[in-house]
Amino acid sequence: MKKIILWICGIIVAAAVCLGGYGYYKIHHTTSAVYSYNKKTSSTSDNKTKATKSVAYLMLGTDTGALGRAYKGRTDTIMVMVVNPKTNKTTMVSIARDTKIEYKGETIKLNAAYAYGSSDTAIAAVEKLLDIKLDGYILVNMGGLKKLVNAVGGVSVTSPISFSEGGYTFTKGKTETMDGAKALEFSRMRHEDPRGDYGRQERQQLIVKAILQKAKSQPTSLLNTNFLDAVSDNVRTNISLSSLKNLASKYKSAIGNISSDQMQGSSAMIDGQSYEVMSTSEINRVHSEINDAINAQ
Repeated sequence: MKKIILWICGIIVAAAVCLGGYGYYKIHHTTSAVYSYNKKTSSTSDNKTKATKSVAYLMLGTDTGALGRAYKGRTDTIMVMVVNPKTNKTTMVSIARDTKIEYKGETIKLNAAYAYGSSDTAIAAVEKLLDIKLDGYILVNMGGLKKLVNAVGGVSVTSPISFSEGGYTFTKGKTETMDGAKALEFSRMRHEDPRGDYGRQERQQLIVKAILQKAKSQPTSLLNTNFLDAVSDNVRTNISLSSLKNLASKYKSAIGNISSDQMQGSSAMIDGQSYEVMSTSEINRVHSEINDAINAQ
């Protein structure tokens, strides 16, 4: 199976934030379709958004071909997103999919945590790695990017490098309006990037930002039937409708102001498997960054 994860971070949050009132009720059916309940994390998100406090969500992109049945797969895009309504800022930190962790006495890659258990397992793995607390998750299927981008009428992105992929050519420093197919190829390339998976993470974050910015500037596009269908088919979350309503009314400015970072590791071969090994100093750095983003006033 191809290791191509097409992560659209915060699309449910963007829908609620950009639409508010009428839009909230119109997407009720869609959010009901994507909603999966976890008592601990959902209630935490509800309580924090009701009190207008910072929230931290885990963003996952899974490599299953289509959602349904067991809805399993390795999560090859992994991000922590902190939304702080006090500073009006959203902080996104990408974590390498091959990050080495310990799970039940076994050494595994971080992207296997979801397949080994569930969203709860993935949340627990990231919380343990970074010594943080998360308030919920959003899981996006790899097949959804093309439909989501097309549904908002395309996105404008500036490529950080020059490369060709899937019949498309991208030029460093050139801003292009991409449809879903082109955005898909822009996000998926890894082997030609001199930074490997870290370079791909950066390009995925660019697509994330572009979708959120487009959704904010043209919120009515989120009422498009094609968009709602794409969300229903390709997104799962345990962020409740109550939280979404609070996000819509209290967090709008923060969603539009995004900063990005990447957790940096060192490549290593362990028992014939390639891993990204995170140093204690890097773990501490990202731990502090996330906690600072949560606690900033």
